[in-house]
Amino acid sequence: MANYRNSLQIYADVLEKTGEKGRQGIKVTELLTKSNLSHPRLIPLLKKFTQSGLINEIIYDGKNTYVLTEKGILYLQEYKKFDDFTRTFGLDL
Repeated sequence: MANYRNSLQIYADVLEKTGEKGRQGIKVTELLTKSNLSHPRLIPLLKKFTQSGLINEIIYDGKNTYVLTEKGILYLQEYKKFDDFTRTFGLDL
């Protein structure tokens, strides 16, 4: 049986894939494929992340590029700590 990702895991995947591109940023199409999400599912997440300051949106020549912020990096670090903590007790997020 397939294991599905919960919301926290999806958030972490999107932020992690965004962070992997560094200051160069990542375009929507590449983020769609790397995070394995549909366009209708990803766009509201990106809006939520930009409003909360986890990522920055840069529009250049009509194309959107997303860059992870310091706040986003901190979120990922704390998420990974919590994920590791739960796994030590045999739990999954």
